[in-house]
Amino acid sequence: MLLPFHFVPLCLCPFVPLPLSLPQTYPMSITIIIIIINVLVSLAAMNNERLMDNLIFYPPAITHDKQFYRFFSSGFIHADFGHLIFNMISLYAFGAMVESGFHQVFGESGRMMYLLMYLLALPVSLLPTFARNRSNSYYRSLGASGAVSAVIFAGLLMSPQSGVGMYFIPIYIHGFVFGPLYLIISAYLDRKGGSNINHSAHIWGALFGVAFLIVAGQFVDFPIVSNFIAGVQDYFNR
Repeated sequence: MLLPFHFVPLCLCPFVPLPLSLPQTYPMSITIIIIIINVLVSLAAMNNERLMDNLIFYPPAITHDKQFYRFFSSGFIHADFGHLIFNMISLYAFGAMVESGFHQVFGESGRMMYLLMYLLALPVSLLPTFARNRSNSYYRSLGASGAVSAVIFAGLLMSPQSGVGMYFIPIYIHGFVFGPLYLIISAYLDRKGGSNINHSAHIWGALFGVAFLIVAGQFVDFPIVSNFIAGVQDYFNR
């Protein structure tokens, strides 16, 4: 079980969570490896237009040319430095905690389960987007936001009393409030449209992170839902 911890989001696409004190990580954790790969591939793609075109999520290429790898490769490239930095700060802030929590829940297989969740979240978060744009030659998407959302919401499920607030504003709300609120706002913005942010990927990535942890927890008899409910009840019973 994760201990309660506090976060200050800068932006979670559009806001990136940043903890009040960065969590400790052990050398070459899965989170650090993912971040290194993201940075290296993103920097390479930013300086190579052909590489960017080959890796970006482009639905017609999947529909007509069966380039299914784009479901994964698009999650390791970013539009610019700001996009990359925001996502990686978010992943580092939550990832280290969630990775540690997975180790506590799943034992020695925890790190591999964490990696599996992250990698599966990449295509899962994009499936609704693909369904809506399978032949749309004008549509492209990139970034790790869907997988990062999975990590964040898995963390909030494990520690529902985590404090979440706006950067530079010392006002915090608990994770069990932030989660539903974020999903509602994202759903509204997705329906509204008119921005370059793939809110659908955030929503489905977040829901996948929750679903993955609930299902995986059943195999090790970890009552994640009961744990979440108990955490919320504990807050109201104080």
